Amino acid sequence: MNVVLEATGPAVALPSDTVITFRELTFPGDLQSVPASREQVMQFVREYCSDETDEIDLMIALHEALVNAALHGCGNDASKTIHCSLEIQPAKVCVIVRDPGPGFDFERIADPDRFDTTRLEHGRGIALMRGVVDEVSFSRSGSEVRLVKRMGSPEASASR
Repeated sequence: MNVVLEATGPAVALPSDTVITFRELTFPGDLQSVPASREQVMQFVREYCSDETDEIDLMIALHEALVNAALHGCGNDASKTIHCSLEIQPAKVCVIVRDPGPGFDFERIADPDRFDTTRLEHGRGIALMRGVVDEVSFSRSGSEVRLVKRMGSPEASASR
């Protein structure tokens, strides 16, 4: 479902939680498909993102989320599906990536101070996502990741 707000007359500021547009996409669950999947999402985001730094940060986090979904959630199997939802608001972009996998142990990521990225075989992608977007949260036992990037605000970048 795509919702496009159009107005005539003088410009009016929208409340920051107004959804400008929403899109749902599905992708094959293999690593080979990740670059094309990432690009399809980013083409949509670019229509609403005017800051190149915000765009790059979101692209990095999205790439990590898609790789995790393909590798861990889909077992690098193109017959499985990765679902991606995008919600664009005036002040932020929210991307949800969901895979059919069993998820992972939340204890390992619940406390970032206990999450040692240099010693674990996996998990560096989660640390990277946390470093470039403003919010990273997990649901469905970890098979769904929600990435939120506040757009164009120096305060947003400083709060990380």
